[in-house]
Amino acid sequence: MLTTVTPERVVDFRTRTVLRVLLIVLCVAITLEVVWIARHVLAWVVIALFLALALNPLVSWIQRRTPLSRGLAIGVAYLIVLIVIVGVGASFLPKLIDEVNGFVDALPSYVHDLTHGRGRLGFLETKYHVVEKVREAVQSGGAAKVLGLSGAALSVTKSIISLIAATVTIVFLTFFMLLEGGGWMERIYSLFSDNSQARVRKIGDDIYKTVGGYVTGNILISLVAGASSTIVLLIMGVPYAVALGLLVAVLDLIPLAGATVAGVVVSLVAFLHSIPAGVVVVIFVIVYQQIENHFLQPVIYGRTVQLSALAVLVSVLVGAELAGILGALAAIPVAGTLQVLIRDQLAYRRASGPQPALAGGAQPPG
Repeated sequence: MLTTVTPERVVDFRTRTVLRVLLIVLCVAITLEVVWIARHVLAWVVIALFLALALNPLVSWIQRRTPLSRGLAIGVAYLIVLIVIVGVGASFLPKLIDEVNGFVDALPSYVHDLTHGRGRLGFLETKYHVVEKVREAVQSGGAAKVLGLSGAALSVTKSIISLIAATVTIVFLTFFMLLEGGGWMERIYSLFSDNSQARVRKIGDDIYKTVGGYVTGNILISLVAGASSTIVLLIMGVPYAVALGLLVAVLDLIPLAGATVAGVVVSLVAFLHSIPAGVVVVIFVIVYQQIENHFLQPVIYGRTVQLSALAVLVSVLVGAELAGILGALAAIPVAGTLQVLIRDQLAYRRASGPQPALAGGAQPPG
């Protein structure tokens, strides 16, 4: 019985193909490395983009109502925002200063109670012996602790300088995005043919509305968080309620970590006031965060970004898993952008699909 031997199949790649694949892999690796190195700058760009989208309606309104140029309209918008910030600060700053001074004045009594095992923080000493442990760590550390403290001070100084630099950079990035954003979009539109420019412009407008709606929704949710926290703190008689509510509103703008940090700070201050107030505030923080994450965000973003509640929740979870806070911040705009592109592609395919045949074999009018 004869057996047939199947010849081996050899796939031969040309040298040009191998070099092309290697070049593509190298370019991707270099791009990822550059993105990782410049991740802080990219975060500044994303924040500036959100601010530009939030301010653009105000700038456009000023341009329509006044004969000012684009640059002067942006300057007026900046001035209006600055006046609003100063007005809010003037309303809250005196109360904030009084509350901070009161907290600083109360710190010695808190420390005294802690070291003597009395008061609301006395359990830290009587049960966990915190003072002895801290004193032992300082004594055993010696000069190393001093150097560590100086290193921490240096780190804090660097962080403050970085924060100032980031703020100034974001302000200028936002200005130039507002000033030149329209021109850049026109250059991008001009790359397409005349027949497809109308379609591309519609896609761009829909994406702009989606991202702008996200920025508006995020600000609205932060205002709700700050106002509700202030009301609960005032009801429980917790000091520094106005300042803490303002802190919650600002930190709530940061996805995921911001609300958690604000909740921890508010709860600690409430416990320093009284145990019942601390318990109530902790319960409020937990309940409110669940309501915000699973109800407010899906509903508000669903109306402003035109995404379903499930899509909002899934996109935030995926974005946070992939890129942390920045990923959570950009997840909803990215999801909204993908939805705009998918809807446009489906509409284009339906419009360019085969026309249904007419009854009786009749020819379409032409």
